[in-house]
Amino acid sequence: MYFEYARLNNPNLHQALSELLSTSKPSQKPKALIVDFFYGSGAEVAAALCLPAYYYFPSGANPLAAFLYLLTLHKLTNTSFKDLDGNVVIPGVPPIPAKHMPSRMLDRSSRIYDHFLETSVRLVGSAGLISNTFEALEPRAVKAISEGLCVPDGRTPLVYCIGPLVAADDHISEQDCLSWLDSHPSRSVLFMTFGSIGVFSSKQLREIAHALERSGVRFLWVVRNPPPHDEIWRSLAIKPVDDPGMDAILPSGFTERTKDRGLVLKSRAPQVAVLSHDSVGGFVSHCGWNSVMEAVCAGVPMIVWPLYAEHKLIRAYLAGEMKLVLWVAEMEGGFVTTDELAGRITELMCSEKGRGVRERVVEMRNAAREALSEGVVAGGDGQVGGLV
Repeated sequence: MYFEYARLNNPNLHQALSELLSTSKPSQKPKALIVDFFYGSGAEVAAALCLPAYYYFPSGANPLAAFLYLLTLHKLTNTSFKDLDGNVVIPGVPPIPAKHMPSRMLDRSSRIYDHFLETSVRLVGSAGLISNTFEALEPRAVKAISEGLCVPDGRTPLVYCIGPLVAADDHISEQDCLSWLDSHPSRSVLFMTFGSIGVFSSKQLREIAHALERSGVRFLWVVRNPPPHDEIWRSLAIKPVDDPGMDAILPSGFTERTKDRGLVLKSRAPQVAVLSHDSVGGFVSHCGWNSVMEAVCAGVPMIVWPLYAEHKLIRAYLAGEMKLVLWVAEMEGGFVTTDELAGRITELMCSEKGRGVRERVVEMRNAAREALSEGVVAGGDGQVGGLV
């Protein structure tokens, strides 16, 4: 488990920091330690060396509010979220079904739930929290955290909103897809990709293909092979590590029928570059926070299809409260039909409702640009000021 492996690295971290503290000039000695949310045990090393620990939380303020409030929720019930009916109410966050809480939080008997609970304690006791967000994007959650509502029984650390952080594509090897985008009209192409680990069954891939074909829109679609247990590997009589080719995964004749308006890529695309391209007018995403920030910064409206982690919590906020996205309705097991997806695609790309989402996202893009000009820190006293 990742948390346990991270803790095993503490002796190495302690040695490295001790050497820096003992050998560096006074002006160059470390003054604090910033630890990743998933390496919370690093705070133990900071405490041993009398260094303040700050946590970097890579997601937004809504999930951060949920993690801070987890301590309170844990005391209010003995039942796992997966077994609860009704909504969970978290300060600053839209009410969400209990089963839509972050996936690794759902079973309180699991070891990873215990790790998250322990991390929540560490978050509250830290010197500060650093989040990849900006106040205009999540005003209610930032306000609730800064006013101490998410830690009703203790102090709330300072929360530094340093977003939007968007990584530049350090190398763009898929030049062909950018050249292909050059040949299409402004805001006419739907970009579809589902993060670094998002995969679908062969049945779901066929439904997506049928939806794209039925919608009639231009598209750039990143496809990954189905998971190892998928039925397709039995029918093809090859191993999952082998590449069966697009024609074996997608409906017969799909790539040929859509070749004038669609491009299918295997595994990945230069996402930031694609979203920034003038031809891209919509984005179907798994609702991962990095993808959300990249789309907002590019002013591209989204259809969100949550797959794992905190994605459903993010969807509840973006779709319900801010109305910055459209979303697909899933059947049991997360399956999305051709009719559902084709309808949402048409709605985003060709309707007044989609145009309204686009306008709101463009407004948020402008707010993101303003946020980049200055850092923001939200204090436990509800005050907001500059980040030094």
